[in-house]
Parts: sequence; C-alpha cells; structure tokens
Amino acid sequence: MSVILAFMPIVLDYTILHVAVPSLTLALQATGTEILWIIDIYPLLMASLLIPMGTLADRVGHRRMLLAGLGIFCAGSVLAAFSPNVGSLIGARAFMAFGGAMVMPSVLAIIRQTFEDQSDQAVALGIWGAIASTGAAIGPLVGGALLEHFWWGSVFLINVPVMLLVIPLVIAYIPRRSVVGDGNWTIGQSLILILGVMASVYALKSGFKTNSSLFVTGACFVFGALMLVWFVRKQLNTSTPMLDLSLFSIPAVSTGIVMALVTMGALAGFELLLAQELQFVMGRPPLEAGIFMMPLMIAAAIGGPLAGVILRAIGLRWVASCSLLVSAASLVGLAQIHLGSGGVAVIVMLVALGLSLSIGLTASSVAIMNSIPMEKAGSAGALEATSYDLGTGLGITVFGILLVSTYEKSIQLPEGIPSAMAETAVRSIGETMIAAKTLGGIQGQQLAAAGQKAFSASHSMVLLTAAALVGALSLLVWFVLKHHKSK
Repeated sequence: MSVILAFMPIVLDYTILHVAVPSLTLALQATGTEILWIIDIYPLLMASLLIPMGTLADRVGHRRMLLAGLGIFCAGSVLAAFSPNVGSLIGARAFMAFGGAMVMPSVLAIIRQTFEDQSDQAVALGIWGAIASTGAAIGPLVGGALLEHFWWGSVFLINVPVMLLVIPLVIAYIPRRSVVGDGNWTIGQSLILILGVMASVYALKSGFKTNSSLFVTGACFVFGALMLVWFVRKQLNTSTPMLDLSLFSIPAVSTGIVMALVTMGALAGFELLLAQELQFVMGRPPLEAGIFMMPLMIAAAIGGPLAGVILRAIGLRWVASCSLLVSAASLVGLAQIHLGSGGVAVIVMLVALGLSLSIGLTASSVAIMNSIPMEKAGSAGALEATSYDLGTGLGITVFGILLVSTYEKSIQLPEGIPSAMAETAVRSIGETMIAAKTLGGIQGQQLAAAGQKAFSASHSMVLLTAAALVGALSLLVWFVLKHHKSK
C-alpha cells in the first residue's frame, strides 16, 4: 500500500493542472505556447528520464531511488507553488519530473520483487493500474476544489502533505533488498537520450506555429534525430545496452507501445481541451469543470480492472481493436454535440471514451508484459512507463498544436482591435481572454465572444482529427495482431 501511495501524487500531477490552465493563463499572463510547456514539460522530460533512472535504480537500489525521488518531487512541488513567473514554473515542473522519473520505475520494480507468482503479480499490477486511473480521475476534481478557495499554486502545494505521509511509510514498510548491480548506466547515453527526445519534441511543437522560426525548428529536428540515431547505434553495438532494442521486433510489444502512446495521448489531450472549453467558453468555475469531467475519469478508473476479465474472454486482438474503435466513435460524437446542452448523451459518450481508452491502455500493458521473458522484466517496465508518459506529453502537444493552428484560422476579430493586441489575441483562447479583459467594455465582450465561437469550432475539428487517427490505428492493430495468441 505504501508503494501505491508513493505513486499516487506522481499520477495526480498529470491531471490536476488541467483545470488550472485558465487561472495560470490569467495570473502569469502566459501565452498558449507557454501553457503547453508548463503542462507537458513534466511528462515529456519524465519520459526521457525513465529508462536511465530505471537502469540506475538497478545499481543503487530501488528503495533508495524511490526515497530520493519522493524527496525531489516534494521539493519541486514547493518551488512550483511559489513560482513568480512562467520560466520559474517550467523549471520547477522539470525538477518534479526528475523526481517522478526516479519514483515510477522503482515502484514497478518493487511490485515485481514483492509478488513473484505471475498470477499475484498480475493482480498487483492491475491494482497499480486502477490506482493510477483513480489518481487521474480525482485530479481535475481536487484541482477544481482547490482553485475555488485558494490561488493556483495550491494545486502543487497539495503534494507536500502527501509526500510527508508517504516517505515515512516507505522507510518503515518497504524492506531493504540487495542491489541488482547489473544495470548498464552511463551518464553519456542518458544525456544523449534526453537531448534527443526533448529536441525532437520541441521541433514538433514549434513546427506547427505560424510565427515559428523555420531555421530553429529544422535545427532542433535534425539535432534530435541525430541524438536518437546515436543512442540507437550505441545500444546495438554493445552487449549490455541500456535498452534492449530487440524487444521492438516482437509484434505484440511494438503494438502495445503504440497503443499506450495513443490511448494516453487521447485521454490527456482531451482532458486539457475539455477543461478549457468548460471554463473559457461555457464560463464554468474550476470546481464545476472538474465535476463535469468526472464521468470520463471514473469510467477510466473502472476500465482497467474490467479489461482483465474481457481479455480472458475474447483475447487481445479483439479487445485492442474494439477499444480503439469505440474511442474513435466517442470522439466523433463529442465533436458533433454541444457540451452545455447535450445532457445524458454527453455523459454516455464521456463514459464510453473513458472505458474504451482505459481498456485499451490495459490491453497495451498486457501485450508488452506477456510477450517479454521475465529476465527482461526491467526493460519491459521501462518501455511501459515510458510509453505512458511520452503518450501523455505527446497527446497534450498534438492536441495543443491542432487546437492552436485551427483556432488561429477560425477566429474572426471584431473591428477596431489595436494591431499589436490583435496579433497576440489570435494565438490561443487564453490570450484572447487576456486581451478581452484588457480592452473591457463592449469591444472586450465582442472579442471574448469571437474567441469562444472560434474555440468551439476548433474543438470539433481537433476531435474529428483525433478520431480519424484512433480509428486508423484500430484497423492497424487488428492486422498486426492477426497471428497473436493470448496466453
């Protein structure tokens, strides 16, 4: 239980910030790009750190790494809560990611060490997945409740009492075990991987911005690609690689990784989009926005445990393909209906989306873990955790990019807006609302209304695009897993 509690704040921090986006935007005068960095620096940096930190934990001990990570995460939460500006907040979130990357692989390793029987281990990992989904489920509600009574920094400060409770429990109840000692950890390979991932993602983020520098974007893309190719070559040319790349040749493993990326990306990206729609367009306060999102997240928490039963009944191929297909259909429905007046239909589609994405995520985990020998369980855990985190970060990035690009094309500014203000107001709904508040009066109201109308149109376009991608993936998974036999 102490291991689960140690993991809870790490997961909670994925979603607790979603309802705080409007508050952050107005309090820090943040641009749309800055908001994306505040949110996705955490999962993206953590994803690039998981494999190096997991390997290092094998050498120094998982319990020791877990405690160090919890301490760093706690300190980062304090720094984030009292950040005076956007740059400081992004830096604090990066520090939190460093701690989170130490915690996650250590938790998985401790679970595997504690439960040696495969059946017990499967149950434990199922509970771990359910708790992870529950943490994501209560994140928007906790964030909304805090923002009703406190300033935006409270969504970070809430981690501190949890950490102060968890750290003594870990010290008291997690036994000391001998260090594995066979992990091939080098700081050079770790830095190559981190730089490759971060540069590539930055190129992706900036490449779709209308005012971005083509030279900077291209340079980052080339640099990131070179770093990743260099990392791959190093893994292939050594007998003790940090990451065993031969695992990707197993169809179920590669399919599971892609599914984890897409399902986590769709869930995280949709939550962010929905939080902004509810607050900026529909005018709901943070707490109400969090409550509105509960059917989605509760369904996601229930879907994990249900997936095990369904997998045994119909097999991985059917579960993986059908869950993605239902997700795509739900996104299409949500794109076509008005969230404020949809009533029961909106709730049904949110539940369907949460269940299908969660079941698909569990199916991806089963595909990865059941296809890899136990002696490579550490590599499997690193791949699984990395795909979850990278999927979350990429989902937020891709949804944000699509939203920003369609929003800029959709918004029709009222006449008389100063040119300097008009240039920034079209970049995101947050910047539009900042400009509207600055203008005030009738003109400010007209600008806000134009932004709300453009965001609703962009919202539908983004969801339809996401639905098409998820639907295409469901067909790909069906064909790739044609010869897969469930164990």
